[in-house]
Amino acid sequence: MTQPPPPPNQPPGQGGFGAPQEPPPGGYGAPTPPPAQPQYGYPQQPPTQPQGQPPAQPQYGYPQQPPTQPQGQPQYGYPQQPPTQPQGQPQYGYPTQPQYGYQPTPPPGSGGGKKLTTQMQIIIAAVVAVVLIVGVGVWYAASGDDDQGKQGKDGGTTQGQEGKAKAAPDGPGKEKVPSNVQAKVAFQLPQPLVTDITDTAGSWMTDKAYVKTGVNSIVGYDPAKGSPVWTLPLPGQVCATSRHATADHKTAIVYEATKRLPPRNYQPCTEVAVVDLVAGKLLWTKSVISATSGEDKVKFSEVTLSGTTVAAGGTDGGAAFDLTSGAPRWKPQANTESCYDMGYGGGAGLVAARKCGPFNSQYVMIQNLNPTTGAPISQFKMPAGVKYASIVSTKPLVVAADVGDTAGDGSGISDFFSIDEATGKLKVKIAADADRFAARCRSTEVETCTKVVVGNGRIYLPTEDHEVTSTEYGNTNEIVSFDLATGKPTSDKADAGDRYSMYPLRMDGGNVIAYKTPPYNKGGQIVSIDGATFKQTVLLENPSDEAVRDAESSFSSDYAEILYSGGRMFISETMVSEPRKSAGDDKEYLVVAYAATG
Repeated sequence: MTQPPPPPNQPPGQGGFGAPQEPPPGGYGAPTPPPAQPQYGYPQQPPTQPQGQPPAQPQYGYPQQPPTQPQGQPQYGYPQQPPTQPQGQPQYGYPTQPQYGYQPTPPPGSGGGKKLTTQMQIIIAAVVAVVLIVGVGVWYAASGDDDQGKQGKDGGTTQGQEGKAKAAPDGPGKEKVPSNVQAKVAFQLPQPLVTDITDTAGSWMTDKAYVKTGVNSIVGYDPAKGSPVWTLPLPGQVCATSRHATADHKTAIVYEATKRLPPRNYQPCTEVAVVDLVAGKLLWTKSVISATSGEDKVKFSEVTLSGTTVAAGGTDGGAAFDLTSGAPRWKPQANTESCYDMGYGGGAGLVAARKCGPFNSQYVMIQNLNPTTGAPISQFKMPAGVKYASIVSTKPLVVAADVGDTAGDGSGISDFFSIDEATGKLKVKIAADADRFAARCRSTEVETCTKVVVGNGRIYLPTEDHEVTSTEYGNTNEIVSFDLATGKPTSDKADAGDRYSMYPLRMDGGNVIAYKTPPYNKGGQIVSIDGATFKQTVLLENPSDEAVRDAESSFSSDYAEILYSGGRMFISETMVSEPRKSAGDDKEYLVVAYAATG
């Protein structure tokens, strides 16, 4: 089956969302300072505007207002009508958002009236006194308990939905608190000796093994001892892996057809395969011949898994295969449409990020696909200025992008887009100020976002590190959330605690599993954050011994892979290189594993 073309519902014309705008003072989305400085990371309310003055720009994290649309163009978020003949690029519009800073109109006659009687004045004075007493009581109650939340078991603070309408968490979590959360080192694996930079991304857990990409191989290790349970040799190096696996522990990889030989430490990434993580075997391997050349193999840079479909993408286009048999479901065609699938997001759904158009006017299209046929269910055109897009979640559909390269910090994120996967209509755009939030996406790849998770109808983000507000010195941060339907910040806030930094790893039902990087005198922690109350519960606390702490701290939080389940944590490298000559006695690890002692 050939790769299906996109649906012909792309209206003509340019402009709309993302068209260059004249920035206001301070830049788009620059926050207006509030009257009083709230604690860092705590969701801020939009400032009110003095009557008679134009509204200020909304703060970061609040839904941004669209620029005025030229007459005749469809409003953002409205269903777009397909033209009779597809012409040009589809229009991108804005949804109408509620205006912040709205000033209510005074009631008629409020500026005058009859003089009040003495009796009426006494009644009004009494009412005002009661209101003041109640207001002070509410302020006192709200400002108590460290002003921001309740003390957690880990020394951090939490603020969630207690005393308010609870969030609708995605069911209870499966992770249980061990009888003793104090961890021990289960094993440490040294980095393999290589002569050049080598991709080792890819790690998975089964009931009986921790599985990790090695050099020209994938290895299953005993989770308690670190001894190899099985080794799967490969003709070449693994160059892409899926973060998803089936319930019976099958996953997808892409590898190089032959081994790397100096001085050319590179081979094309062409072989798509499915691995049985229990048996340690390849179930099948496939490659695709380019429709353009008729002889070269198509190169893939990433792969994912959704249902019974394996999908791989790259600059040569996308292809898909049946999970069980490897039978092709679609493959790249000759580029007659000037479009290709850069990659896919998998898991609960299958979503393609397509790049279309001539080189000097390319745009990105997000397509929610039928995983079996590849037929588009819906599509959404990203705004102008988006060169790449990352799929954070497929259900609900959340996309991250750096619009106009405005993030400026290498995170690949300036905004998150919450999209209705059934209709392709944008629900809301959430601005993610790079100076405030620490999520990351590798912009040139579609499914590599870290430090961000989606659940309970919300997106959970860590704030950037900042100085602690107590008498202690050092840095800390928080995890906060935004509502995917409104784009507004919620009251969720989990404080990492003094000198810890925290970021989300995954959802566990309606709970957030998060990792706390260690300070100079303690080990790291795995915590579960209740999705309704945002109360933190420690699941694992790593040893504070200097040597153990140094090994844990040697991994970069931006690039390491961290898995946790059932009282066991594994932290591993995604890239290894030739040993440093100046490393001295510093040991470099591929994997460090921890286990609860009770």
